[in-house]
Amino acid sequence: MPRRNLWILVITIVFSLLCAFRSSPYGRALMYALEQIHQKSLEPRSQKELAEAALRGMADALDPYSTYISDAELAQFDEELDRQFGGVGIEIHVDPETRGVIVTAALPGTPAQRAGIRPGDRLLEVDGRDVATANLEEVSRLVRGLPGSRVELTVQSRGEAEPRRVTLTREIIQGETVMGDTRNADGTWNYTLRERPDIGFIRIDTFADETDDRLREVLRELMAKKVRGIILDLRSDPGGRLDVAVEVCDAFVPSGVIVTTQTRTGVIKERFLASGKAVCPETPLAVLINRFSASASEIVAACLQDHGRAVIIGERSFGKGTVQELLDLEPGLGRLKLTTAAYRRPNGKNIHRALNAGPDDDWGVLPDPGYQVDLDEKEVEMQILARALRGMYRPEKDPNPVGFEKIPDDFQDRCIQKALEYFDRAKREVEPAKKEVKPAKKGSQAGETVLRAWKNARDIGARGAMLAEALPGT
Repeated sequence: MPRRNLWILVITIVFSLLCAFRSSPYGRALMYALEQIHQKSLEPRSQKELAEAALRGMADALDPYSTYISDAELAQFDEELDRQFGGVGIEIHVDPETRGVIVTAALPGTPAQRAGIRPGDRLLEVDGRDVATANLEEVSRLVRGLPGSRVELTVQSRGEAEPRRVTLTREIIQGETVMGDTRNADGTWNYTLRERPDIGFIRIDTFADETDDRLREVLRELMAKKVRGIILDLRSDPGGRLDVAVEVCDAFVPSGVIVTTQTRTGVIKERFLASGKAVCPETPLAVLINRFSASASEIVAACLQDHGRAVIIGERSFGKGTVQELLDLEPGLGRLKLTTAAYRRPNGKNIHRALNAGPDDDWGVLPDPGYQVDLDEKEVEMQILARALRGMYRPEKDPNPVGFEKIPDDFQDRCIQKALEYFDRAKREVEPAKKEVKPAKKGSQAGETVLRAWKNARDIGARGAMLAEALPGT
């Protein structure tokens, strides 16, 4: 079959699926339009260009999350999905005042760290190209490349009179998705709060391929340290892989439904259940969310809230509760990301925010009563910068890097402060009951006192799981 006719056949099949029947007038009209454009358009386009334009137009007509990914865009899409790419291992940000590109971190064990690149270094050139006025996306594109290829960076550290050139060989970089509170001198994360080492702190900024495995490793480390509580920070996490979100929930929830997906007709497509192999089924847990927490992060927050496993702190989440399937098309035609189902949280309520949804409708995840923390735009920006600053390794008493000078040393993250209040309050309510139950037998008056304390603890938001170990024989 001639290549031209093959392209027409591919497009015809795609259109036919959309129109349900190949012989419909819509399908015939689209075929006719395609043929006429190809034959008569003053500015000719290749069959591939027309096919991609048609696919993109169909996806754009559906919903904000359905999209067409061309063959040229696939590599970048897969990198963003799995956080794996060829690069040198630096994280960068733009100085809000000078607009210069600053290194936020050199990831442990990467070419950048081995070459001595440090947080706060200015990135001036990439392969001789001035990046002083480039945006982050452009700089990232220049730094990334095929593993094994070489790239030359021109950087300047604070206190150095002259910049230096560093030639690095790109490697496969597994971007970090499970982060702690502060970095150690070797670039690894400390997963307890600097000011409260009895409290674990885990931040997930996307749900990628290795996120769940790394989370379980960190949780085992925290269990060995016998932390009194764990903060799970999902603020500004846009989501990611559904299967990974399910595994993250499974690390905390001992049993029951995690999430359900339904088709447009209301038919249950899949119901995900806990495996019973939770790594951390009882340790008190606080989950931080904000207006930018979406999709997979909402699945996790909703599951832990509905199971009474965690207190939810912060702002109402984004409300993106739909499932997208990735459909590979013909070779050279890329991939279709198509919305095929909606999430339902364990209590059966909706997560997705419809276009006409109001503030009183059921969508997203709301903080628990008494744990809402409203932030204005300036405080949101300050909180993001302060969190990034804590994630940089800096020698003691080293001044803040360029762009972070305005962050006070005593900056208080109000969501974290709320979490600490929650843990402290839970301890005050729970500890007396645990002491009272030690000599008690099941069914005794002391045992009944603990049951009443458990119910009271649930009423104030200190979850019943905190008292599980205090109940004899359970």
